[in-house]
Amino acid sequence: MTLAEKMAQMKYDAPAIERLGVPAYNWWNECLHGVARAGAATVFPQAIGMAASFDTELTERVASAISDEARAKYNEYKKFGDTQIYQGLTFWSPNINIFRDPRWGRGHETYGEDPYLTGRMGAAFINGLQGNGKYRKVDATIKHFAVHSGPESKRHGFNAVVSRKDLYETYLRAFRYCIEHADPSAVMGAYNRVNGEPCCASPTLLGEILYGEFGFQGYVVSDCGAICDINNHHHVTANEAESAALAVNNGCQLNCGSAYKWLKTAVACGMISEETITRAVERLFTARFRLGMFADDCEYDKIPYDVVECAEHTALNRKMAQESIVLLKNNGILPLKNGCSVAVIGPNADDRSVLLGNYNGTPSRCTTLLNGIQEASTGKVTYARGCHIFDDTIHDWAEQPLREALIAAKRSDVVILCMGLNPSMEGEEGDAYNGAANGDRLDLCLPRSQQKLYAGIMRLGKPVVFVNVSGGCVGLKDQAEQCDAVLQCFYPGAEGGHALADILFGKVSPSGRLPVTFYASAEDLPPFEDYSMENRTYKFFRGTPVYPFGHGLSYADITEDWLDANTVELTNTGTIASRYTVLKYEWIPHKSLCGFRSVFLQPGQTIRLTFG
Repeated sequence: MTLAEKMAQMKYDAPAIERLGVPAYNWWNECLHGVARAGAATVFPQAIGMAASFDTELTERVASAISDEARAKYNEYKKFGDTQIYQGLTFWSPNINIFRDPRWGRGHETYGEDPYLTGRMGAAFINGLQGNGKYRKVDATIKHFAVHSGPESKRHGFNAVVSRKDLYETYLRAFRYCIEHADPSAVMGAYNRVNGEPCCASPTLLGEILYGEFGFQGYVVSDCGAICDINNHHHVTANEAESAALAVNNGCQLNCGSAYKWLKTAVACGMISEETITRAVERLFTARFRLGMFADDCEYDKIPYDVVECAEHTALNRKMAQESIVLLKNNGILPLKNGCSVAVIGPNADDRSVLLGNYNGTPSRCTTLLNGIQEASTGKVTYARGCHIFDDTIHDWAEQPLREALIAAKRSDVVILCMGLNPSMEGEEGDAYNGAANGDRLDLCLPRSQQKLYAGIMRLGKPVVFVNVSGGCVGLKDQAEQCDAVLQCFYPGAEGGHALADILFGKVSPSGRLPVTFYASAEDLPPFEDYSMENRTYKFFRGTPVYPFGHGLSYADITEDWLDANTVELTNTGTIASRYTVLKYEWIPHKSLCGFRSVFLQPGQTIRLTFG
């Protein structure tokens, strides 16, 4: 290749080199919880929901199904002669940042607040995506490296100040675990600076730690526009040429954005050598060859398009959705009795968007929470939206939904309140409405419109099952005290309605556990921009949470008897079979998760587990 050709290949939308038989290739693709932004696909529960399963084996199966669909789509797309955005094999997933503060809008893209859980779930997802064949099925990209979890509104120029202890113990631990246990193909650099150095051009993060200490062998891609941020917002360099040279010299080979078109200027000005450019392109083409893009015998070329949304993937989706739902409280009302009349009330009951989360595909079939309950119930089901998801301003000429909800509740034996948030209220900067703070949240409260609906329903004195749908913590202190049952549903995917109904009516016993702490109020937390872990997460929080990390109830009566520090005996003393996850902690000196195992126990069964 000529120097110009090599530099052009370092852009995410790499052009063809016809004389060498290299087709144009767009590196940008997404599969956070299913093939995204490429039409029909199986949409699994959002990443935070998968984390609630604490099920690494199932997560790896989910990721393998996703990569099958990804390959099937690629096999068809490449017949056009090239691949456009969201059509290739290089996926910018998973997001293994630590969900350190519930106000961060993108937290639902992660596996929660614990580095060990995040590492285990992330490694399982990567292994499922990349496969274990002669070639890689797809490339997995762990992101965002590093110390990245808000604020969204300031991410392009924000400097995260972090201690060495927090850096290694919290923010880098999952990255290291995934590199050592799953060999991800790529790492994406974050927008922000860390202790003054831009992440995508940091000699400390990339050179010393990622390539040096962690022994990473793959390639690094910038987040989109992050290289231009180095001069435009971080003001570390004077222009794009300097930013591009700084990034490539420190180990960022691929640019999502426009900055690397200035590499020609950087070479001419002596800021970067052709040898450095060559080494970067060698890493990128190693990845493409390893994916079998130029091979005649790639085993994945025969994966047919029929796997997309196939029956097997739909069943797998329903199982993961079942395991992602967390039963937080139950006074005995659940499972619901056959034939009882139910009022399904709330703005999230029949909202398709709360199934899909963000970075999602478009399922051709999906079941809302209401639809799932309607299909499963043997009694009468009455529905009322009750209020807008967040807007409590009702004009004289607008629909008045509250009274309909009160009528429905009065005429039913049990009220199922489906409330919480939706993905337009918490997410990435620039996505849809995105709440009050560019995707982040200002507090943990339910929107005022829902508070009014909740108060009206509770005054009726009916039995209430509260289903909170959100990507993270919502303040549920009142619900914990006042409702008969409380469930947490983390954007549960296209089969979410079926999965919720399976639990409500006792087809399966709930088994999910919280991957994050549920606090009472944001006032209990340090300032959002403070990256110290002091008084954050279950490890360091000094207050009393509404529901702690790891909390999750079952319909079964399962006891834990720890025989010694590493051996536990589990016994199902009840009459209901259930999956159960046991969590093992150590104190270093604070409480820290160091192991978890899941088993399925029949009534009367005892199982002994040993942690190595």
